[in-house]
Amino acid sequence: MMKKFAAMLLTGAMAVSLMACGGSSGASTSADAPAEEAAEADAAADEDTVFVVGFDAEYPPYGYLDIETNEYTGFDLELAQELCNRRGWTLEKKPINWDNKDAEIDSGSIDCIWNGMTYTGREELYTWSDPYVNNSIVIAVNADSDIQTAADLADKIVITQSDSSALTALESEELAALRGTFKELQQNPSYNTCFQDLQTGAVQAVAVDIGVAQYQMRNNEGKFRILEEPISTEQYAIAFKLGNEALRDQVQETYDEMLADGTVMKIAQNYAEDNLPDMLITEK
Repeated sequence: MMKKFAAMLLTGAMAVSLMACGGSSGASTSADAPAEEAAEADAAADEDTVFVVGFDAEYPPYGYLDIETNEYTGFDLELAQELCNRRGWTLEKKPINWDNKDAEIDSGSIDCIWNGMTYTGREELYTWSDPYVNNSIVIAVNADSDIQTAADLADKIVITQSDSSALTALESEELAALRGTFKELQQNPSYNTCFQDLQTGAVQAVAVDIGVAQYQMRNNEGKFRILEEPISTEQYAIAFKLGNEALRDQVQETYDEMLADGTVMKIAQNYAEDNLPDMLITEK
């Protein structure tokens, strides 16, 4: 887990010891020595830091298993890797059950949730980075479906991911009237399974983040389509355990550098087919 803060305390103790023994044989007489040694120790602490990112491994394009390479990848994981490269940290990608994400972050088994995590409506539940993506919740249907608008969902079975932003939106007061028209609102831990159920006809619609829907459409050409009007809009941010401002500030500092020098947009271009460049928040 994050080792930097313990190392910083050790650095402080070393500095006090050096000042107390300043006249001993071999001690530096330079006034800059403690500061230089502290900086060296801080750099060494950075090299030992393991940054554990929790993510849903079935949430493309933000985090998923690439079946060709058998490695976890995605937009958010690429951002996390670049950030760790710059800070000298080691990235540990930890797939989690999305239903258990709060327990994972509260226990300290992960340092953050960086995986298309909805900030809107959850502002008081975590310590957050600045929002970095504008997201829409959309309705996906089979390509040959007669459903054209949200009004056509009346008496239809709609499915979404458990504990997802789409579920939060549908359970909100703003969408209570729409939800009330459904024959049933189902939940499943995996969006992949949701789309499989859609394809087989077990359900008639999937409420889903637009990036995930576009990924499914791209990888299942001609099978699905998205209704024109989103049912909700929101923003994504990186979630840290409530009160962990120190780690949040380190991550935010480096992310801001990546955004300013164009690296974030360059990574987003890898997911242009999922519309990520247009969804980025590029200004604070």
